[in-house]
Amino acid sequence: MFNQTNPSIKCSVNSCTYHKDQRCTLNEIQVGHCQNSVCDCKETECASFKLGDHGTSCGCN
Repeated sequence: MFNQTNPSIKCSVNSCTYHKDQRCTLNEIQVGHCQNSVCDCKETECASFKLGDHGTSCGCN
């Protein structure tokens, strides 16, 4: 993980390994899609997300 945050990428997902101080430590992110046809922002995802250990619990399980 990088030490510097990217001020251009704001993030509120504390469970991501690249999350630091409400920002992302990656230089860039990849945006992916959840459906074959994307018509709504809810059908997209941050494909760069990687689950990290920040002392937070993931409620996805």
